[in-house]
Amino acid sequence: MTTPDPTLTDFLPRGGDDDGFVATAGEDLPEGMPAAVEAVVIEAVKTVYDPEIPVNLYDLGLIYRLDIDPRGNVDIDMTLTAPACPVAGEMPGQVADTVAAVDGVGTVTVRLVWDPPWSRDRMSEDARLALDLF
Repeated sequence: MTTPDPTLTDFLPRGGDDDGFVATAGEDLPEGMPAAVEAVVIEAVKTVYDPEIPVNLYDLGLIYRLDIDPRGNVDIDMTLTAPACPVAGEMPGQVADTVAAVDGVGTVTVRLVWDPPWSRDRMSEDARLALDLF
């Protein structure tokens, strides 16, 4: 009997699914509580830094999608600079936990995606300046 080759999700500590790695945090908001606005959620994401690069995940261009529904639930698609990133299993959980701590945020779901592949073109101008990439 042959064993299939392991994939990235085989090495992630918090599990995965058919769509890739998923981290969740938070809980439903109480009835009538207003949902957080996108700008506040983005500011929270900007407090999470790549441990190897002194730039936050948002300015690195690692956040591909951020949606907030009327009940305050947040869905985020993010990637990493490389699939072999040593913190692949930690970053989505850190983002989920950080966003879930924002007032007006309910359940947070963060999906780790690889398509499209990340490139330096996704970085903000501030991130390029910080890393001297002009």
